[in-house]
Amino acid sequence: MSDDCCGHCPAGANDPRYRRVLWAALVINALMFGVELAGGLHAGSVSLLADAVDFFGDAANYGVSLFVLGMTLRRRALAALLKGLSMGAFGLAVLAKAAWVAADGRVPEPLTMGAIAVLALLANVGVAAMLYAWREGDANMRSVWLCSRNDAIGNLAVVGAALAVQGTHRAWPDLLVAAVMALLALSASQAVVRQALREMRPAVAQA
Repeated sequence: MSDDCCGHCPAGANDPRYRRVLWAALVINALMFGVELAGGLHAGSVSLLADAVDFFGDAANYGVSLFVLGMTLRRRALAALLKGLSMGAFGLAVLAKAAWVAADGRVPEPLTMGAIAVLALLANVGVAAMLYAWREGDANMRSVWLCSRNDAIGNLAVVGAALAVQGTHRAWPDLLVAAVMALLALSASQAVVRQALREMRPAVAQA
């Protein structure tokens, strides 16, 4: 089987608009990784640090998606499988980090936390809107859409956590949101891995 689509290209795989959207998403996520990493360290927010790691992972995912466009179904499904597993690993890592910080009891700085969360929300909503047209593609395309959608949901939760931290002067809202973001990552991971495995079976049979 050759390395091109061989009649199995997903809708949009050769669409230059999709490539441009992925490049834009990659740049946006890479920039927001730096912003949230610095802001999370400054504010002492676990949920911001978790989201920063997620931005970094998403930037890497967009790079992988650009690399596998136009390849065989099996290779695209394999890339989606790896991305799904990485999303699951992210979820488990965030849960472990939240449990560790809970013992320390440090309260994050809510103003910085909320401002950066709003900026991240705008970035993710923009990326999700750009990717909306390709949300029903193969496992690789679906994983890209799920990442952006979940990130926007997570940003809304971080904004709410910042308000709750401001009102309660306690760390638990930040830790709770970090745990919710981890569960979203685990749920998306399961969906992407299942679809990728389904797509790999016929591809293996045809190889």
